Amino acid sequence: MGVSCSSPEKGISVVTVDFPPVNALPVRGWFALAEAVRETGRDPGTRCVVLAAEGRGFNAGVDIKEIQAAGQDALIGANQGCAEAFAAVYECGTPVVAAVQGFCLGGGIGLVGNADAVVASEDAFFGLPELDRGALGAATHLARLVPQHLMRTLYFTGRTVSAAELHGHGSVWRVVPRAELPGAALGLAREIAAKDGRLLRMAKAAINGIDPVDVRRSYRFEQGFTFEAGLSGLAGRIRDTFGKHGKEGA
Repeated sequence: MGVSCSSPEKGISVVTVDFPPVNALPVRGWFALAEAVRETGRDPGTRCVVLAAEGRGFNAGVDIKEIQAAGQDALIGANQGCAEAFAAVYECGTPVVAAVQGFCLGGGIGLVGNADAVVASEDAFFGLPELDRGALGAATHLARLVPQHLMRTLYFTGRTVSAAELHGHGSVWRVVPRAELPGAALGLAREIAAKDGRLLRMAKAAINGIDPVDVRRSYRFEQGFTFEAGLSGLAGRIRDTFGKHGKEGA
């Protein structure tokens, strides 16, 4: 359980998240993920990083129960940890391929939205149930996956979209049967890793440099409203409904 790294092929590093039962990451998990991605990206032998997960789904966001138990300290830690993990994916020196199965919710959108390419299983679905959790955030990253008006509709309603729908919008590279997901992600990573390593790093830096949105600053701006909701007591009242009256998510 936790975050692990492996190198199945030359030039390819796989960072795998495993926090049963639903990969809702605790504070330490977000920071561990950030460090793992940064460390693999710094390795001169790495030309592509695959971000994967074990279990039923890719990511269910933050551990709401940890925040309910530990209060503001855990909320601050989760926000800082998410910011670092999202930034680590975006700022990774090499391209990052996200391999997504099952649910990709909340913080999962932050990871996938900042990845360079996405491969998903046929059962994958994506969404931001933040308003039902007393929080805000990751609209920055959802906007990298879907058009603006769809992003707003999904954000305000908490609805999800399928991998097939995202493939139609061009943000998912391939949709494959679940059993084929690891192979499909490695196949894309292999194609990327066949390029010159130094040139790949230059290309990643160049593409980030022309990005119209500063994703780190944009996300931190969103988080400011999460803190406002927390200080007002509104967020706590909504979080207290988590898992009750049929509101529990993944």
